[in-house]
Amino acid sequence: ARRPSGDIAAWPVVESIQRDGVCAEVIAPAHGASSRLREAAEEMARGIAEGLGVTGVLAVELFETVDGRLLVNELAMRPHNTGHWSMDGAVTGQFEQHLRAVLDLPLGSTRPLAPWSVMINVLGGPESGTVADRYPRALADQPDARFHFYGKDPRPGRKVGHVTVVGDDLDETAYRARAAATFFRG
Repeated sequence: ARRPSGDIAAWPVVESIQRDGVCAEVIAPAHGASSRLREAAEEMARGIAEGLGVTGVLAVELFETVDGRLLVNELAMRPHNTGHWSMDGAVTGQFEQHLRAVLDLPLGSTRPLAPWSVMINVLGGPESGTVADRYPRALADQPDARFHFYGKDPRPGRKVGHVTVVGDDLDETAYRARAAATFFRG
């Protein structure tokens, strides 16, 4: 996120796992990336934000080539699906930070609340029953999961919400997030 005054606050570099061209999961921070790669990605994103004079949140989607170069795939000058983990996994989430930035207010801390956050997108499918029917069972099974639903009619492949779990162990955190999301996949 960048304020008009030029102040920038960045969240950790994340890993986006795509399935069928759609973001299925986000792991924060990116667990497979070296510190050199994470630093290069953040430096590139900061340079783009400064160069374009961005005000607000900027999501920079990068790909790493086989020879280790970073290529820009997408720029989103708005809160982005890959940043939804920050709503529950960081001191300041991307939506609040976006408002702070565009109003030229001090930016909040982007510090993670736990070592790991895993966000799973919930896609519409041929399920029967509503979110309201499934939510109590999901919460009973995974009480530490945070559920966000967008009020959209479920259609196959349409993002209708997301689930985030934060924790100290990546494997356990990912397992719990996937288990929680399973309740909404029909």
